[in-house]
Parts: sequence; structure tokens; C-alpha cells
Amino acid sequence: MRKNLLNFEYDELIEFFKKLGLEKFRADQVLDWVYKKRVFNFEDMTNLSKEHRKILNEKFYIGIPKLLDMQISKIDRTTKFLWELQDGNTIESVALFHSGRVTACISTQVGCPVKCSFCATGQSGFVRNLKSGEIVGQILGIEINRKVKVGNVVYMGMGEPLLNFDETLKSIRMLNHKKILNISKRRITISTVGIPEKIIELAEKDVGVRLALSLHAATNSKRDEIIPLNRKYSVDELIYAIRKYQEITGDRITIEYILIREFNDYPEDAERLAESLKGINVFVNLIPVNPVNPNFYRPSRWAMERFKQILERHGIESEIRVEKGTDIDAACGQLRRRNLK
Repeated sequence: MRKNLLNFEYDELIEFFKKLGLEKFRADQVLDWVYKKRVFNFEDMTNLSKEHRKILNEKFYIGIPKLLDMQISKIDRTTKFLWELQDGNTIESVALFHSGRVTACISTQVGCPVKCSFCATGQSGFVRNLKSGEIVGQILGIEINRKVKVGNVVYMGMGEPLLNFDETLKSIRMLNHKKILNISKRRITISTVGIPEKIIELAEKDVGVRLALSLHAATNSKRDEIIPLNRKYSVDELIYAIRKYQEITGDRITIEYILIREFNDYPEDAERLAESLKGINVFVNLIPVNPVNPNFYRPSRWAMERFKQILERHGIESEIRVEKGTDIDAACGQLRRRNLK
């Protein structure tokens, strides 16, 4: 059975090439064709002999996901991708365009087992974890379809990255490796709904990426309502985990907080959040809820500003996220769910 070349880390590929009787520099040549020149057909790799290309065709394929749908915002160029994987499953990615850089939001699972009530992905169920090559392949797919170079990566697409821990970390090593995508670890962020033991393990392994915690409520009673996983991992456990993470790494942590009108946007919610985060170096990203769940409404601008001001009075830096792709299905899971119908 042929193997997906994108699943191989650098050292793994060299070792596999040795078993095939191919020298180390042949691996370098192939990686240069794939990751630098964006050539995905072995027959077009002209500095390899016909015999080498024959061996590669017999042993490997290059698993770039198939583009099924692409939506481009007329407002800010935000681009939503729906990909088909080798087994027919579908996943999403998003490209965000900022001044001078492009950020890719990528998926780590087909569907999601967490089932947050404000997220379209969880409503479509969980199928399986992605392999590292399927994660990395999203970056290549974005770059070739939008003719851009991705400089920042956020693990904030479909799925919970810390529930696919090993493949997520492997994909990070690949993104960072100079022979592969050469993206700085400081430009990579893992966004998690919160798996406490994995947050601590991430710190202990000295992965070196940034961490964002999707908290969305400061009390268990409210968080239970919107994030079922909170019944297993309480708010107190999550706060303990990010404190430990910061003790080990010294890094500032981003707190993602989706604001839902007349649910978690009251002044007392802001006060509780500030109290929970006391003594932790954090940045709070305030996000008006996307229109996925018909029971959830966005707060007024005034209510969001009030929430922000309360946090800042407690010395917590925060901002109300500038929304992108509002004219397309940019929220996670929306495009896939529509295509599954």
C-alpha cells in the first residue's frame, strides 16, 4: 500500500528512503519539490532519475486534499475551504488576510467530539482524527489555491487538537522544520477548549507554540450549558492547568471568550472572569457569537464594550475581535454542514 509522503517528518523520510536504497539528498530533493516548488507529481521532479521516480510512484502518493468548495469574502478576502480527504471525509480550513501576512486556521479532526452548542462542527458529530499529513496538507492546499504564502497557523478549525495530541504535535514539528514549511513556532497557536492534563504536557514537552484557551464562561453552571466537556474538566481545573502552563513556559496565554447576549455578557460575568484570571498573564479575545445556534444572539456593541472595560479595570488586556468573512460561511463547520445535507 502506498504511503502519504506528507505524513513523514524529515528524519522519518530519510530513514524510509534508506530502506529503499535512496540517498539522504534524494529526500531533500523531493521535499524541495513538494514544499518549495509545489510540485506534487513525481514524474515532474526532473532532477530524479526515471528509476527513482518509478520507486517513488510505487511507494508514495502526495496527499493534497481535494478542493470541493471555496468561498471568498468580498469584504476582506477571507477564504473558506471545504476539502475532501482520501477516504471521502470532508474537513474545512480558513485563510485570513492581514496586512503583510496570511493566517491559516486548520482542522485536526473530521467533525468534533466536544459538541459545543455554539459551534456547527460539533453538531455534525465526530468521525476520526486526522493524520499529520492531512493537517499539513491543508496549508499546501491553501497556498496553491490562493497563491499565497502562509506565515501564521492557528489550530482552530474543526476538532479539538489536544484530543489528537500526537498527530497535532507531529504536524507542528513538520510546519516548523526548515526543510518542510519553515514556519516559526512563535507563529503557531494551538486553540483548545481545555484538556487540563494535555495543556500541562504541552508545556512540559516544551513545544514552543502559543496557547489559546476557549473558556467562554467563568462558572461551571454556565460553561456546562454550552460546552458539555466542562462536566468532565471544570473551570477550576482549566485555570489550574493554564497557571501551570505559564509557570513552566513563561508565555502569555490568550483566553477566547464568545459573548452571547443575556447569557454570559453581564457585568458579573466579566467580574467573575477577571477574578478567575487573577495573577495570570493573559490576553482576552472577546468574540460576538456566530449565528449557528438560533437560540444565541450577539450582544450589542455597548454591552461588549462594557465587558471589555470591566476586564481592563482589573488590569486584563482585551479586545473585541474584528470579524472577518461575515459575508461567507466563515464560522467553523458551517460550510461542511451545508454540504452534508
